[in-house]
Amino acid sequence: MTSNGKGVLRLEDVRRTYHLSRAVDVPALRGISLTFVPGELVTIVGPSGSGKTTLLNIAGLLDHQDAGDVIVDGEATAELSDRERTRVRRTKIGFVFQSFNLLPHLTAEENVAMPLRYAGNGTARNPADVLAQVGLGERLRHRPDQLSGGEQQRVAIARAVVLDPPILLCDEPTGELDSETASGIHDLLGELRRAGKTLVVVTHNEELARIADRSIHMRDGVITDDGAKRRRRAVPRTKGSDERRERSKRGSSETRGVRGAQRARSDGDRRPAKPTKSRTPRRSRAR
Repeated sequence: MTSNGKGVLRLEDVRRTYHLSRAVDVPALRGISLTFVPGELVTIVGPSGSGKTTLLNIAGLLDHQDAGDVIVDGEATAELSDRERTRVRRTKIGFVFQSFNLLPHLTAEENVAMPLRYAGNGTARNPADVLAQVGLGERLRHRPDQLSGGEQQRVAIARAVVLDPPILLCDEPTGELDSETASGIHDLLGELRRAGKTLVVVTHNEELARIADRSIHMRDGVITDDGAKRRRRAVPRTKGSDERRERSKRGSSETRGVRGAQRARSDGDRRPAKPTKSRTPRRSRAR
């Protein structure tokens, strides 16, 4: 079944309740409706227990909602069988997790190639090329224990995009990284967004939330702010744009200096002249 609504990923009135016992029900999602468009980086933020990870799992077809629908690239999934859901998930969605989830006995290239074993006849990229794209072209033969945390996360991102899915779902992708390494991952996510991917990122990282196109806030299973009013598109900074900004700053400074000098001269022209003392000839003393 297909849906003609806009957005590469849509959630329509999605609800999910966990039944802990006969007497205890915990509502995790209470009627969530969201739309994500191509080339958009969206963060989902909120306190622990607000429903962020549940939303991500349902959006990625890893969990079943109790009500509502998830439309992936125009295809409604509520009535799909598990086999059909797996097909959609495998071809349309990539996943990046906080703990990397790399197989320790495989090299970086072999880890990235793992999805190709189950891809069938679909769009796929060369694992070595994808690793080169994420800055690991020289680390193809290294196992996870021979890589830093940031490098392992780059391998995980390469694995998520090797089948070229339009959607990338990330659960705390920088949660185990230091701030400098996390900043590099943010740059990589920005590159994927500029390539047209739709990125939905659950995060507590304030820097990533600031650079996102919009930030969705959740609490107690509901959306308190969907970020639509503040939706923006971050403009990538390039060397050329930095040079243009610097020239503009210098030009503005020089212009202010010239105008200041002109005003000073103009003020000087209007300033009344100081009176000059008339000098009378001295009389010679009589000797």
